[in-house]
Amino acid sequence: MLVVNTEHIPGYVVSEVKGLVQGNTVRTKHLGLGASLKSMVGEEIRSFTEMMTEARQEALIRVHAEAEAIGANAVVNLRFATADAVGAGAEILAYGTAVVCSPNP
Repeated sequence: MLVVNTEHIPGYVVSEVKGLVQGNTVRTKHLGLGASLKSMVGEEIRSFTEMMTEARQEALIRVHAEAEAIGANAVVNLRFATADAVGAGAEILAYGTAVVCSPNP
């Protein structure tokens, strides 16, 4: 499945718009004392970075599944949004427009 964050896919023509697709996940991770200290001095909190990377991947997998379920073969204009969740957690939302496209002759 093609997934792009642009409105068009170079070399392809969109023949049908299937509609909005989305996928989200809420993740949390116990950060511990070390992470609290790092946040005070501005260092990267690697466990939180890993959690966010995993969350984005899970949200994207769900976008793919939703697009395939409605007969799309591509998603255009993909976006990610993040929101704070309880504790040291975050929600990741991925959304875009599911389309049917084919190579431009």
